[in-house]
Amino acid sequence: MSSGPGSSSKAILYALLANFGIAVTKSVAAYYTNSGSMLAEAIHSYADCANQVLLFLGLKQADNPPTREHPLGFGKVTYFWSFVVALLLFSMGGLFSIYEGWHKLQNPEPLNKAWIALTVLAVSIVLETGSLLGCLREISKLRQGRPFADWLKHTRNAELVVVLGEDIAALAGLAIAFTFVWLAAATGDTRFDAAGSIAIGVVLIVVAAFIAVRVRTLLIGKSAEPALEKQIVDLINRDPAIDELLNTITLQFGPQVLLAVKVRMRAGLSIELAVQHLNELERNIKQCCPAVGWIFIEPDVTD
Repeated sequence: MSSGPGSSSKAILYALLANFGIAVTKSVAAYYTNSGSMLAEAIHSYADCANQVLLFLGLKQADNPPTREHPLGFGKVTYFWSFVVALLLFSMGGLFSIYEGWHKLQNPEPLNKAWIALTVLAVSIVLETGSLLGCLREISKLRQGRPFADWLKHTRNAELVVVLGEDIAALAGLAIAFTFVWLAAATGDTRFDAAGSIAIGVVLIVVAAFIAVRVRTLLIGKSAEPALEKQIVDLINRDPAIDELLNTITLQFGPQVLLAVKVRMRAGLSIELAVQHLNELERNIKQCCPAVGWIFIEPDVTD
């Protein structure tokens, strides 16, 4: 998953490098300016760094070979870590930002050198834009001409969905922070800064909920992408040794897919010939659909 076209690892690396530098810079700026919005953004960036490390961990564990207790490998572990990332984004990012904003509303403190915060936020926007473009570049390789909305709706690549969500949340948070810090500096009313922190928290919670819902379906067990399922069905229907495709079941296991098929073979075939045809069909499917890792074909007369 991490080495082919549309590398998840590359997208995560873009985000990790950008977020670590941004997090340190935001922390320094938050200390000097006493800005709640800036502090919320700093915590958000540190949470994103932790998230990307967890996604890397998931990709590494997913590459482990199958064992007797896990005969289908560890591909789905990426879904677990992606769900953990959603929880961290919700708690460390969203809830803390709202708490910090509420605290600043109750105990307002003057901003100090707001221009430092605005400069850091502006530079951060540029860096986060680069991270988002890197993620979109990797997604473009996977889309292969498909509309972006269609890819986002049907993709089973949890890591890229998480990184995309984090990048969008980061840019939205930076834009909110910049706007509210500027308003607080221009008006002298620090309640704007506190409101900015709360708004950032709400954005993070919404993005975390979106990620959690998407990853939940993969954790439970989800079929392969519709385009891949159609390609498999077309290959089976074109096989001259098969009279009818009775049923197919696909299940996504991280980067690979499990395929179970029930078919009615052409009348008159001996057991030996039927086995030969089914073995050839398996080889053909795996050659045309490299994502299919396991195939179980059952000849039958009814579903």
